[in-house]
Amino acid sequence: MKDNSTDKTTHIVRQAHQAFVQMSNIKGVERSHAVLLMATKLEECLDDILQANTLDLEISKEMAVPDLILEWLKLTPQRLQTSIEILKTLAELPDPFQKVINSPYQVTYCQNYSQLMPLGVIAFIYEALPELAIITAGLATKTGNSLILRGSSDASNTNTIITQVLQVALEDANFPSGCLQFLPSEEGYSIEDLVTLDQYINLIIPYGRPSLIQKVTQLATAPVLKSAIANCGLYWSSSSDLDLVRHVIIDSYKSIPDRVNAIEKVLINKNHSSNSIVRLFNHLKEQKLNLLGDESLVAEFPDYLTLAKPYHWQQPLFNHRIAFRIVDDLDSAITWMNEYSSGHANCIVTDSYQEGRTFAMEIDSALVYVNSSPRFYRYLPGSNSVFLGISSQKGHRRGLISLETFTTQKQIVMGNAETSPISYGIGDGE
Repeated sequence: MKDNSTDKTTHIVRQAHQAFVQMSNIKGVERSHAVLLMATKLEECLDDILQANTLDLEISKEMAVPDLILEWLKLTPQRLQTSIEILKTLAELPDPFQKVINSPYQVTYCQNYSQLMPLGVIAFIYEALPELAIITAGLATKTGNSLILRGSSDASNTNTIITQVLQVALEDANFPSGCLQFLPSEEGYSIEDLVTLDQYINLIIPYGRPSLIQKVTQLATAPVLKSAIANCGLYWSSSSDLDLVRHVIIDSYKSIPDRVNAIEKVLINKNHSSNSIVRLFNHLKEQKLNLLGDESLVAEFPDYLTLAKPYHWQQPLFNHRIAFRIVDDLDSAITWMNEYSSGHANCIVTDSYQEGRTFAMEIDSALVYVNSSPRFYRYLPGSNSVFLGISSQKGHRRGLISLETFTTQKQIVMGNAETSPISYGIGDGE
């Protein structure tokens, strides 16, 4: 027998599905207008949102919430304003559904093509990071999808007021009621109840620590787009100097607050001198980074490193920690990264074109950086690109989670009585 919370979840998700069906006739210009209204309403309620966030922070500190979550939770005026600017950028972008794509196959005597279409109902399950609800709502609205938000209890007050503001904007834009839903975790709406409603939900996007991603993936019966944060690797080739390595590592930590592409594992070619390694460690220490190492490095540099535990190599370290290990060569580095990294972003610093090319082709990663910082940007002022995060899973949605990620393709074949295969005597058995 189902409990009351399960019935309530089903009811809300069904409403989101019905709203999506009603949205099919909404034009692109109307979707853009709705996204712009979201931005306007958020600007009007900026102080209220920040006050709610302050309350969440005070409660979370009393509950001894981990520092990482507190960092993700704390909304600054700049973070909130950046999210509003992202909405304004999305509003100005062309309607994604006006784009026609060549069909992967051709039917004789017919015209056939592919076109982007909305996915349907999207569920976004996230830890802290309240501004991500704003960005996701913008992406979903721009692409004509219904959205269900399920945030963590740490950001309860902030999530509530943000959702209310966004819902008012959609109501003013004459969007159907139910196209943006919010499931407060503190009211008993469980993740399991949500992610098993595959008859209504078309995509689930979990965002947070690996424990959340794993939980959603294991429970879900609807499709899941796994996001990834940190645990990126860098190989410091014997043919590269120190300056670029220092820049790439430090710059990777400058995306705030969730350092999506932070380099947390550095593989050092065995031919580097102790002097170069010490200079790197000194510089990173000055940047308040905590350094770990394998047994050989800890034995040689005990004043700089603490010993990394076996589990440290397989998961994000967070909290400004980097682990170092010695490898024999490029092949060893590639083998190690393919086994232990999160597979969403990996780097190499080298003066050798051939090494860079080999790394790019053989590393199993959604994004590969050669002599470049992997720093993640959700939005660069002046650009037309907006990214929610990065997916490490294989398939057509691997890599940057963008506007197109919220769409699917429909293949259309157009013929007529004069040009159809039947009129030429081509049919079953012919």
